[in-house]
Amino acid sequence: MSESIVVERATLIQVVMTARHCEEEHMPEKITINVEPVDLGRIDVLVDQGLYANRTDLIRTAIRNQLAQHERVIDDVTVKQSFAVGVMHLGVRELEQRRVDGERISVRVIGMLHIASDVDASLARETIESIIVHGVFRAPDDVKALFS
Repeated sequence: MSESIVVERATLIQVVMTARHCEEEHMPEKITINVEPVDLGRIDVLVDQGLYANRTDLIRTAIRNQLAQHERVIDDVTVKQSFAVGVMHLGVRELEQRRVDGERISVRVIGMLHIASDVDASLARETIESIIVHGVFRAPDDVKALFS
């Protein structure tokens, strides 16, 4: 039996709040971008004028504005494709219970999926049918390799 994990908004808040206790899960991810020299200069002018604290502040603000502009697209994908939004943690106890129950799950996350370090590839193979993560996927290397 295969089931998709769907997290309703109220439950999602609990998932995110629980994950906040794990500092590693809330470290921002670093990205690298290439910016044309003129655009970089324009960013620096805005920073110098006090509109932004620094380059990073401007870039984060620009990203948030773009995400807000396209929120409907993200919401549509979340609903139509049964994605959970936030931070999801899968541990040994939960997956062992799924194995006992003969269940396999399909996990779809926008945000972060964290599979506990004590989950081995064998348990993951037996209990997880598929994983789709738009964002960050943290898991033991052997588990990640199964779903790459």
